[in-house]
Amino acid sequence: MTHLETIGPEALRADMVRALHDQDAITSPSVAAAFTAVPRHLFAPDMPLERAYDLHGIMPVKKDVHGLDISVISAPHLQAVMLEQADIEPGMRVLEIGSGGYNAALIQEIAGSDGEVISLDIDADVIDRARQHLDTAGYTRVKTVVADAETAVVGLGLFDRIIVTVATWDIPPSWIEALTTAGRLVTPLTVCGTTRSVAFKRDGDGLLSLSYRLCSFVPMQGEGTAPDRKIMLRDGVALQTDDPQVPLDAKALDRALAGDRLERWSGAAYDLPDELEWFMTLNLPAPARLHASQDVIDSGLVEASARLGVAALVSADSFAYRTRRPNSATGSAGFESGVVAHGPHAEELAAQYAELLRKWATDYPRRGAATIRYVPGPAPDVLPQGTVRKCHGYVDVTWA
Repeated sequence: MTHLETIGPEALRADMVRALHDQDAITSPSVAAAFTAVPRHLFAPDMPLERAYDLHGIMPVKKDVHGLDISVISAPHLQAVMLEQADIEPGMRVLEIGSGGYNAALIQEIAGSDGEVISLDIDADVIDRARQHLDTAGYTRVKTVVADAETAVVGLGLFDRIIVTVATWDIPPSWIEALTTAGRLVTPLTVCGTTRSVAFKRDGDGLLSLSYRLCSFVPMQGEGTAPDRKIMLRDGVALQTDDPQVPLDAKALDRALAGDRLERWSGAAYDLPDELEWFMTLNLPAPARLHASQDVIDSGLVEASARLGVAALVSADSFAYRTRRPNSATGSAGFESGVVAHGPHAEELAAQYAELLRKWATDYPRRGAATIRYVPGPAPDVLPQGTVRKCHGYVDVTWA
């Protein structure tokens, strides 16, 4: 028996809360109290205790026929970050979209006996499981609803907070309309294949960001399912985008990958990769995400930056993406940003990419430099830089 296995759930929970404090995921007494009170292990009774209280560990809820997770209870670190973004107060009415039970229990603790919490999910199996564990843990006041969040929010009344726990490609009008005038929506918003947990406040008919953090979630199901264009260049190498204007020719781009490799170094510091990636994704004229498996990376064909996906600039027969190398001359981070490009137009794409790397490093190398707006309704015919068209509206991101 390991040392961890001899520690009880209360001690593990206390250790988890201390660690979340130390990592600045928990910053308020109310969120700390909620994490201290709710027995996380009761929402995954078949999981070893040490895994249930792992700061960065998820708890699987349901898998698809291929064995891929389609519903999970998120890692405590991410849940804490999002609850801090939500800034829930006692007595508030809160809607959770995407259920698992544990997060709804945390919300109920913060909202208190005078608050109301509704947890909604499209999957009856997920809701049944959440209901069972909520009741076992003593959170019988949390209401659970089976419905498609794209349309079901209509008729549920107004909410002070809406917290979404699945990746959302778009924001339905009903979510904005369901917020009180001082309401707040916290949602993992996916833009060009990369996702940020964005805390929005209602801004007239639209939304204005208060904060954003890098995150990863299982995708929304139902009517809000994201459009997805993905091509395999070869085994272990893929390009993906949700932009219909970006050319994705698998044969032409694989020929490019098989050809010469061009490297260009920007002279700019590589730092804060999540902020840099957000900037590149929103400012590249034809963005996609390049993914590569570890064995392909180990072979040297593709850089390690593509292991979890990296912003790529794509043309009909060429592509470029970001890399880095040690270079203490660029600053305290000790790394320099560079570009790897393939194809007949490699030089041109690498130059465009490198210029944006320099722009970010010169003007915006800090956290929170972006302001995100969601504007309902038709997007402009000609999209300004940093603007992405969605179904119900458009996302406009500016840096300052």
